Amino acid sequence: MKILVVDDDDGLRRSVSLILEDAGYEVVQADGAETGLRLAERDEPQIILCDVRMPEVDGLAFLDRYREGGGGALVIMMTAYGSIELAIDAMKRGAYDYVSKPFSADEVLLVLHKAREREELRQEVGRLRDEVRADRRYGELVARSPAMVRALEVARKVAAHASSVLVTGASGTGKELVARLIHRESLRSERSFVAVNCGAIPEQLLESEFFGHLKGAFTGADRDRDGLFVEADGGTLFLDEVGELPPTLQVKLLRALQEGEVRPVGASTARPVDVRIVAATNRDLEAAVEAGDFREDLFYRIAVIPIHLPSLAARREEIPELAHHLLDRHQERLGIRVRGISGAAMERLLDYGWPGNVRELENVLERALALTEGDEIGVDDLPDRLRDPDSAPETPIDETTLNVKVRTAELERRLIALALERTGGNRTRAAELLNFSTRALRYKLQDYGIS
Repeated sequence: MKILVVDDDDGLRRSVSLILEDAGYEVVQADGAETGLRLAERDEPQIILCDVRMPEVDGLAFLDRYREGGGGALVIMMTAYGSIELAIDAMKRGAYDYVSKPFSADEVLLVLHKAREREELRQEVGRLRDEVRADRRYGELVARSPAMVRALEVARKVAAHASSVLVTGASGTGKELVARLIHRESLRSERSFVAVNCGAIPEQLLESEFFGHLKGAFTGADRDRDGLFVEADGGTLFLDEVGELPPTLQVKLLRALQEGEVRPVGASTARPVDVRIVAATNRDLEAAVEAGDFREDLFYRIAVIPIHLPSLAARREEIPELAHHLLDRHQERLGIRVRGISGAAMERLLDYGWPGNVRELENVLERALALTEGDEIGVDDLPDRLRDPDSAPETPIDETTLNVKVRTAELERRLIALALERTGGNRTRAAELLNFSTRALRYKLQDYGIS
């Protein structure tokens, strides 16, 4: 086990290190808080022994900054007689325990033994939790494929921090569900989760929607109104389709994020807000930045942690569990009970390309559930495009295939496959033919499951 010892007293630091090394611990030494923070980030110790009183940055400030930075090691404070109150204050702030100077080797080793047992128990609980999650659903999200598990693990890991997150992926892959997962796993989970579709609000109303307005600020403003930022204060603001924001609002959004305050339309003063931003888009925002359609400074502000969700076609191993999960949900809502999905029908679900992703799968299952006359979903309960894919163009078009985004995705997939065929699989040349960035093409290949 690795222990970081932080103390400005060279003699004490060395003597404590010798005690620990003789007991079999791996020891890293820091002569002050700043050095300790750097070494804690680099070496990731399991336990930190830190002096309370140090020049420039004391032990309490070290503890606060270490926790704010996401540090998870157990911190034990070392305190001299007369500063016990500081050690107790440190425990209130998240320290595990303290030892009083001067202390014997047995005293410090006993405290470390208890801390080690706690840390090993915490790691075991974490390991067991991960084993359970290896075959898991994250709320409404199912994850079996390596790409989806990685994406959701990143989401869960960054949830504890305040960094902005940008979730990318094709329509219907579950971007809002990931945003809700991040909020649910965060320290903000007791506060509001506020979602807004940036492409669904008329441009002339965007500023008022985001930042609020005062009574009389414009025609129709008959009362004061809090905006979305104020509604989400202390919580999470989910900006869906963030790439659709017009340039004027991009500027004001950037200012609000930088300054941590908003000014309602018609107000002369701003009010502070504490909002965590999770944004989502199915566009290539980097290409939009290069084209001048999206501000580069705003992109880097909202995309501190990027998370890409693969298409359903790229994670077919999840379809059976996901299908049964969605079917169970709609059975309860519609009051219709079936035993499940027949083997032949499941084969059709696995063979289909799912251009509309999980949203299309949910649509198909709800439709099948409403139409079935048997005690399980069979092939005959599925839409024509799944029963007989080759005949789909000649069959009547149902409401799903009228969806422009679905049809656009189908065309895009065919064009990508054609470009790769013409270039002999050269992705750089194919991206040029398609007028994509190579990064965008890489994401598209993941989305459509094209190898």
